[in-house]
Amino acid sequence: MELLDRVASILEYGPICDHCLGRMFGKRSHGLGNDERGRALRITGSIAGDVAFAPEQEVCWICNGLFAELDLWADRVAKALEGIEFDTLLIGCRVPPLIAESEEMVWTDLSLTHPEPLKAEFNREVGKRVSARTGHEVDFTHPDVVAIADLAAGEVEVQVSPLFIYGRYWKYERGIPQTRWHCRVCRGEGCERCGFTGRMYADSVEELIGRPLIEIFSADDAVLHGAGREDIDARMLGTGRPFVIEVVAPITRRHDLTPLEDVVNRSAGGRVAVVFDHWSDRREVETIKSEKAYKKYSILVEIDGAFSKEEVQTALKTLEGVTIHQRTPARVSHRRSDRVRKRRVKEIECVGVQDCKFLIEVLGEAGLYIKELISGDDGRTTPSLSGVLGAAARVTSLDVVLVEAVVPETRPQQMKTESGEYGTS
Repeated sequence: MELLDRVASILEYGPICDHCLGRMFGKRSHGLGNDERGRALRITGSIAGDVAFAPEQEVCWICNGLFAELDLWADRVAKALEGIEFDTLLIGCRVPPLIAESEEMVWTDLSLTHPEPLKAEFNREVGKRVSARTGHEVDFTHPDVVAIADLAAGEVEVQVSPLFIYGRYWKYERGIPQTRWHCRVCRGEGCERCGFTGRMYADSVEELIGRPLIEIFSADDAVLHGAGREDIDARMLGTGRPFVIEVVAPITRRHDLTPLEDVVNRSAGGRVAVVFDHWSDRREVETIKSEKAYKKYSILVEIDGAFSKEEVQTALKTLEGVTIHQRTPARVSHRRSDRVRKRRVKEIECVGVQDCKFLIEVLGEAGLYIKELISGDDGRTTPSLSGVLGAAARVTSLDVVLVEAVVPETRPQQMKTESGEYGTS
C-alpha cells in the first residue's frame, strides 16, 4: 500500500492530470504511457474505496492543462518546419519556472525517486505526433532540425543543423586571404580606411567557396575550416589544402556533391578551385584543425651577394633535420602571442635558379614560418639561411605544394541526394 499512500499524498496538493500523476512514477516501470499509468493508479485507489482517487475534473495545478494541448503543439511545430528540407528532427522545450518548481517540490517533499520531468514527456509525445505528421524520424544525436517549443510564449523556434563538406582547395591568385578579415580600424563597421566595406580584403577563399553554397542551400552563412592556412601572398598549389566548409542553417539539404563542386569552380573564375570529397561532420572539423602534418613549400629566394647554387645548397643542408627556434615573427606579432615556437625542417634543397633567384623546396612541420626560416627575422628565428650564409636573404614568392591530411577511418553518415538516393561519403 505504500505506493497508493504516496499517490494519495500527491493528490492532496490539488487537482492533477493523469499525465502528471503518472510522471511521478514514470521511471518505475515500462510499457505504459504516463497518462495510462496515472489512470491506472486512480482506478486502483478507487477500487480500494478512497474518494480522493476520483478521476481528474479540474485543470492540473502542475501543467495547467498542457498535456491536453499536445496536438496543438504538434501542429505548431509542423507549421514552423514548413519550407525546410530535413530528414530527421528533435523536439525540445522551454518549461516555465513555475511548472518546474511545482513538480520538483512534490518530488522533494515526498522523496520520489523515479519521476520523469515534464520536459521529457512533452518532448517525446510531441515528437511522436510531429513525426507522424511529417513522415520524418526523431533523431536524438544528430537531427537535421531541432524545434524548441516555448511553453510560456506559445511559440516554436527552429534551429537548423549545419551541413559539412570535406574537400581540398587550390588558390591560384596571390593576395587572397583564407578567411574574411574585418578592417583593423573599424572592426567591420565601415570606415574611410576600408572604403566603408568593413573589410581588409575584397575577397577570401572562404567567400569564393561559400557564396555559391549559401545561395544553393538558402543558408545563412558558410564558414571555412582549413588544415592550416597559407599567407595572403602565397598560392596553394600541388595537392591542395584539405578543408571542411560549414554551411550554416541551410533551408535545403539534398544535393549531389559533383554539381556543387562545378558551381563553386565556375563562380570562383579560376582564382580558387575545389574538389568536394565527402559529406563531413563537426568531429572531422576538430580533426582537421588539430592535425599537425608536414607541409611542403616551393619558394623563390633573393640573396644579397654573389652565391652559387652549390653554396646555397651547402648552407641549406645545415638546416635539414634541425629544430628551428622561432619567436613570433614581427609581421604577425600584432595578432599572435609573443612566444618561441620549435619546429623541425624535415627536408630542404635548392632545385634551381630563376632570374638570379634560388628556387628552394622545403618540407617542414606545420607552423614553421618559412619566410623567417630564410630571412632570420632580425634574429628572431635561429638558425636561418641568412644567418648561415652571413648575408641578407628574403623570400620573394611562396607557394604551398603539399599539405598532408588525416583520412578518417569511419566516414560520416551518408546524405540524401536530390534523387532521393544516398550519396557515398
